[in-house]
Amino acid sequence: MTEYRERTYRKRVNTRDLVSFHVVVKETDLWVSADRNLEEETRDLVLSYRLQLESYIRSHQTFMTTLQPYPEDPWAPPLVREMIKMTRSVGVGPMASVAGAMAQFVGRDLLKSTGQIIVENGGDIFLKAERPITVSIFAGESPLSEKIGLKIPIRLMPLGICSSSGTVGHSLSMGAADVVCILSSSAILADGAATSLCNLIKSKRDLETVSRRAQKIKGIFGGLAIIGDGMATWGDVELVAL
Repeated sequence: MTEYRERTYRKRVNTRDLVSFHVVVKETDLWVSADRNLEEETRDLVLSYRLQLESYIRSHQTFMTTLQPYPEDPWAPPLVREMIKMTRSVGVGPMASVAGAMAQFVGRDLLKSTGQIIVENGGDIFLKAERPITVSIFAGESPLSEKIGLKIPIRLMPLGICSSSGTVGHSLSMGAADVVCILSSSAILADGAATSLCNLIKSKRDLETVSRRAQKIKGIFGGLAIIGDGMATWGDVELVAL
């Protein structure tokens, strides 16, 4: 059995006007905030989308393990097709986007029952709110960690905010960045792009190159990358001091 580690950062999320609840199904660990308690509906959605994913993996085993773009499959279920499509555009394997995919598909379905939603899945977020939201940036041992935040205006929502790190967490990364955070209307694209860009950062010298490359990815609004005390930002982002 996997040891459970409390995600203490969730207690620092300001959801003063929302009801928050926790849903765990196997590896899927969601913290959700909505206008009302939708825990039962959320669990049903997680089970449904996990069934899509698990059934596909059973018959397509390389889908789970490949680090390369996966061939398009028009017969795959919707969640899987979207993972394949978005990760192919940024040159990584489909499972690089699984956390963002679950957050997005569950979050969009919950919007049928609530006007506001925040779905956080392992640090990857899908959100739609009726006020601006500030997202704190955790960057491990970097001196910039939790010193800055991204202010998200209403006009960008619904929005995916996803991060990848070469120094924090258990996710596979080929890079050394403390964090790469990406904003996109697709949390699936944001998750895959964060992984792809993080893989490229080995030192502070790579920040400028990654910034230029990120601006060429269609569908990304903006983002930032941090390694040590170095940072690059691009696109439609507003930084605030915390």
